[in-house]
Amino acid sequence: MTGALKGKSILVTAAAAGIGKAVALESAQEGAMVTAVDIDMAGLEKIASDNITTMKLDVTDQTGITRLVNTSEPFDGIVNVAGYVHHGSILNCDPDSWKKSFTLNVDSMFYILRVAIPKMIQNGGGSIVNISSVVSSIKGFPDRLAYGSSKAAILGLTKSVACDFINQGIRCNAVCPATVDTPSWRQRCEELGKTMGSYQQAREYFEMRQPMKRIGTAEEVSGVVNFLLSDRGAFITGQFYNVDGGTMI
Repeated sequence: MTGALKGKSILVTAAAAGIGKAVALESAQEGAMVTAVDIDMAGLEKIASDNITTMKLDVTDQTGITRLVNTSEPFDGIVNVAGYVHHGSILNCDPDSWKKSFTLNVDSMFYILRVAIPKMIQNGGGSIVNISSVVSSIKGFPDRLAYGSSKAAILGLTKSVACDFINQGIRCNAVCPATVDTPSWRQRCEELGKTMGSYQQAREYFEMRQPMKRIGTAEEVSGVVNFLLSDRGAFITGQFYNVDGGTMI
């Protein structure tokens, strides 16, 4: 590792597994002091270290978020990873599922950034990275109405924050992965495997959808995230990075 984040304080949500876990671990390896939050304390305990402080946090809890930000030193970087995938078209997406998708995928970012950005500005600025998706936010996919709509909203939020604070030292970018090997994706393979015949058949189905014929890794996403967090990405803001194995070609 290069020490690209040495001396920086980074907040990572949904850090107990998947992309959030990979970002937290790599940020710490790059020298950052990481605050890793999730509702899964058992998962967080597995990554706790001298450079990673873990804390239980529901990212839809505005009071808890405000308490965390107010009792922490200003963050130099924030990575909003927490999210929820709803499957279905507008014909089988009920209002509760629609609301849950936006609450977890979009509102959580709004809650965090509105209280964290003022402290970041007072501290000289910082870098925000929001995890979106190539699904519908960049390209239409079937049966992803609520998920795709909420992920598209993240791109609007990202550009708005980037524009509003560009002269105050705040950078805000989004990373848009395609299918990535995470515990939640493996669970989807288990469920799909029940109708396709096996877990392996379901996995191969996802792999064959990718132009590279393989699934991405959480570490491949975290590499881009940490570049944007670091000073190497200092001239980049308001941009969307597809980490998609060629899906958008």
